[in-house]
Parts: sequence; C-alpha cells; structure tokens
Amino acid sequence: MLRNGRSRAVSLLAILGMSLASFSTFADTDIFTALDDPSTAKKSFDGNVLGSYNAQHGNSTSSALAASSTMTWFQPTNAYSIWGEATNNSTNDERSAEKYQAGARARHNMDANNFLFTQGSWLSDRYNGYRSRSTLTAGYGRQVLSGPVARLRLEAGPGVRHDEFSDGGRQTKALAYAAASYSYQLTDSTEFIQGVSLLGNNDLTANSETGLNVKINNHFSLKVTYDVTYNSNTPSTAPKHTDTKTAVSLVYGL
Repeated sequence: MLRNGRSRAVSLLAILGMSLASFSTFADTDIFTALDDPSTAKKSFDGNVLGSYNAQHGNSTSSALAASSTMTWFQPTNAYSIWGEATNNSTNDERSAEKYQAGARARHNMDANNFLFTQGSWLSDRYNGYRSRSTLTAGYGRQVLSGPVARLRLEAGPGVRHDEFSDGGRQTKALAYAAASYSYQLTDSTEFIQGVSLLGNNDLTANSETGLNVKINNHFSLKVTYDVTYNSNTPSTAPKHTDTKTAVSLVYGL
C-alpha cells in the first residue's frame, strides 16, 4: 500500500436550479425516468434531488462532482416536469468532462390510456463535441401499463434539433423520436427501471438507462444506474460512437 495514497467519497445533496425548455421522460442524452402520468399521481407535486462527489489523491489526483434534480406538478389530466443536471470531472488538475443539461415536459391525458406530449431539452457537452444542443419534440403516447406494480409507456412524434459544435459550425435538422419507459416494483422498497429513446434522421442517437431504485426511508433512496448513449455520427472532436456511465447516487425526495 502506498504510504501517501488516500481516497475519499462523500455523498452530497444539491438542488440544481432549472428553467429552459427541454425533453421528456427522456432527456436528449440521458434517460429521464420520472413518472408523469397524472391519473396515477398520489399528490400534486413530486420531486427529488441527488448528488455525489468523490476525490482521490496520491500518485494520481482526480475528482468527480454530479448533481441533478427533477420536479413534476400534477393536475387531474395534465402533468408538467422540469429537470436539470450538472457533471464535472477532472484528472491531475485538468478538466476531463463537463456536462450541463436542462429540460421541461408537458403531458395531457386524452383518456386513461392515451396522451399527448411536448418536450424540449438543452445540452452543453463540449468534451463530447457539443457547445450546445437544443431539441424540441411533440407527439402521441400510449400508457400500456399503469398498475401499482408495473408501468409501461410508449411515445413517438416528430421533432427538430439544433447543434452547435465545439470546433465551430452548426446545423438544424428535422428528426423522428420514439421512446419507451418501463418500471417494475420488485419489492415494497425496490424498483427496477428501464428506459430507451431514439432520435433519428440521417443519423441515429440512442439512449438507454437500466437501474434500481432502493427506498431507504420516507425521504431517502439509493439509485444505481447504467446508462449507454450511442451516436452514429459523432463530431470530429469526439470520435467514439458510444459512451457509458455507471452511477450510484443518494436521492432525496421532496
């Protein structure tokens, strides 16, 4: 064991202030898994904040900080959500990742199983080639399952996206959007979540999140997730097509 090596991990709670228009149940690069079916809401407001921080010192120095928040307001047939996220990583005192995103979504239930939605998102991820990426979509959704144990929804519609790249240049294009969100209550305290979203035109962006949410008490829960993002046409400054992220977070329910 190295004499001067040490590491520490401290869980933090942080509320990330948000506004901006954004992108739904699914954010543009990460899956947004808040349940927004107003017909099954047990209260008029639901929200959470989560955060994490870790640092290592010794032969190498690294740190990682992440904070996010999701908030949803429910009416008899409508739901409105906003969310935001910030992530910063550094290695040997040099920044290696910096990502910010924010979003909003509105859902209107036409009946027990069918709904309309509109959503938009803003993303800044310059280490993956995007100075900014703004996405707006709208369409039709189907609540396939809405029981207390299993919930499944499917949705699709047209959209538009505007990209501004880190190395200069920009583009705006129409796209098609499709997504599925599934959750299953394994036990009274443990929930499995799975989300997938697809954004396509002449290229394809696919997002997937698989996770477990374990309730600790009435306010705190532990969330473990594995995210995969695939981009078939990446910017020149970020040549890899696939990014993965594993996260363990402490979540505080508002």
